[in-house]
Amino acid sequence: MEAIFGNLLDMNFNLVIMWVIGAVLIFLAIKKDMEPSLLLPMGFGAILVNLPNSGAITQGEEIGVLNVLYDAGIANELFPLLLFIGIGAMIDFGPLLQSPYLLIFGAAAQFGIFVTVSLACLFGFDLKDAASIGIIGAADGPTAIFVSQYFGSNYTGAIMVAAYSYMALVPIIQPPVVKLLTTKKERTTHMKYAASTVSKETRILFPILVTLIAGLIVPRSVALVGFLMFGNLLRECGVLDSLSRTAQDVLANIITIFLGITIASQMQADKFLNPETLLILALGLFAFIFDTFGGVVFAKIINIFLPKERKINPMIGACGISAFPMSSRVISKMALKEDNSNYLLMQAAGVNVGGQIASVIAGGMIINLIAH
Repeated sequence: MEAIFGNLLDMNFNLVIMWVIGAVLIFLAIKKDMEPSLLLPMGFGAILVNLPNSGAITQGEEIGVLNVLYDAGIANELFPLLLFIGIGAMIDFGPLLQSPYLLIFGAAAQFGIFVTVSLACLFGFDLKDAASIGIIGAADGPTAIFVSQYFGSNYTGAIMVAAYSYMALVPIIQPPVVKLLTTKKERTTHMKYAASTVSKETRILFPILVTLIAGLIVPRSVALVGFLMFGNLLRECGVLDSLSRTAQDVLANIITIFLGITIASQMQADKFLNPETLLILALGLFAFIFDTFGGVVFAKIINIFLPKERKINPMIGACGISAFPMSSRVISKMALKEDNSNYLLMQAAGVNVGGQIASVIAGGMIINLIAH
């Protein structure tokens, strides 16, 4: 009884706020089906670590299991890199290989990252923390974790929560931004898609060449790009189907479970409920919106120089963020809603996988620039 009363006495309003935040994440996961594989463990974990004297986290001399998982899988960037193998095995680069020019939209959509780094510095964050905050705009959770851990950021918990939360909120965040930046006429632009077969040799060479090129240009991106492309090579080589399926299903699911609930170890009320965290969430949203802005506006600029019959639907520029395949699905649905004969899924998917590559290279670029 004394232990129970002791826990009740240790209760405070901040803990209750974190329970509410956890409940909201669980609600979004179950009721709204927003990335339930991530938001549900994060939401439950947020409640778990904010129970008075929770045994799930380190308290005094007692080592918490979530801290053990954090040290074993996130502090050394292991979980994000293993997850990239699964993501790579899931990605079909066919649409991008069919229309390689779509890669430039993935690059343009990283605009918000670099703007946000500068903005975070103006708000008083040191350069390494600012870089870690800016990468939230890539909408790529593993890259955000990798960069923030590499720099030893003091705000890794808030950065991880922001990155994964905004990934899940793509269907809410992107449509109003895209509509604000485009006209009805632009949103109903049809794009020709000439179906053609990408050879097996090309599909096999692509992940190898991307790794070589990225490694030579941005050496710090090798771990990120290399694990992503290794997963894709498992998919495309044609002789390791069982390993490819394992990477896509078993490995990705196990790592996602551990990653989601381990992130919650950084959502303790005393660490999470402070002005810096709220500012990071705001800056992360700014980065996310401006990445969308960069992709759409770049497409609009390209259209100025294209003949009428070759105009690009600027909505596909929004898919240059790394949230694959959520963003391409959202933009495809928007196009069909505007015009039920306008099928943009393949072009949107091509830009989206290009954004996946661009985001990990952007992460490596930031590390290269700031580490030196």
